[in-house]
Amino acid sequence: MTNDPTAAPGSDPSEENPWAMQLVVLRDKHALAREVDVCEAAARAVVGLLDDERAAPGGPWNQAIHAWADGGRIRKLVRRADGKRWDDVQELPGVLVTQAGPEGFGPAGVRAFPPCPEHPLPKTLSKLQMGGTVFPSEHASAHTAAQVLIEVTPLEQITSGKLAAQCAHAAQLLYAALDEPRRAQWRADGFRVEVRWPDRGEWAANPRPVSVVDAGFTELDGPTETARAVWRADLES
Repeated sequence: MTNDPTAAPGSDPSEENPWAMQLVVLRDKHALAREVDVCEAAARAVVGLLDDERAAPGGPWNQAIHAWADGGRIRKLVRRADGKRWDDVQELPGVLVTQAGPEGFGPAGVRAFPPCPEHPLPKTLSKLQMGGTVFPSEHASAHTAAQVLIEVTPLEQITSGKLAAQCAHAAQLLYAALDEPRRAQWRADGFRVEVRWPDRGEWAANPRPVSVVDAGFTELDGPTETARAVWRADLES
C-alpha cells in the first residue's frame, strides 16, 4: 500500500486553500525530547484521533476527516510550541499523546487536531512556527515490543518535524489497512509503535506493505520514499 502525495488532491501547495491535519509538538528547550520519541508520539496521536469516537460516523470530526482523506488527502503540518503556547493549544479539540523519554531527555508531547482548511486557523495554531523543528537524533526506541514497526529512510536528511509527519502518515495508512481484530489489539496497546532507522542495505532489501512517498514540495527534492510500516506479526509469518 503506497501513498504518493504527488497524486493526491490537497497535497499541492499551489492549491488555493488545501486541507491539512495540524500537529503540534512540545519543544521545551530546557528538556528536549528525543527525535524517536517525538516521531512515535506523532504516529500515536494521529491514529488515536482517527480511532476516537468523535471521528466515528455521527461524531463531530467525521465529516472533516472524510473531506481531508477522501482521494488521498492526508497532508499534515507539524508546528512546535512550549510554555504558555503549549498550554494554550490544549484548549482546542484534539488528541494528545505524551511519551516519556529516558534519563537526560524530556518527554515527547504531540497533539493532533481534526483536519481543516489551512486558512483560517485558530490564532493559537497559526502563530506557531513550523519549519526547522529539530530534536536530538537519539534513535533507540523504548518500544521494541510494539505491534507496529515504522521504518524511516536512511537515504535522506529530514528535519524532526517533517519526519514526525512521515511516521504519522505511515501509521495512518497501516491503520486504514488493518481489520478490526488487529485494530483492537493495537488500541489495547495504546497504539504504540516502534520507529527505527534501518541501514541502507536493510532498507533496500526489505520493502514493507505500507510505503509513504513524499511529494518533495518542501525539504526533499522530488518524490521520495520516506517511511514504511508493517504489522510486526507479519514479519514472523
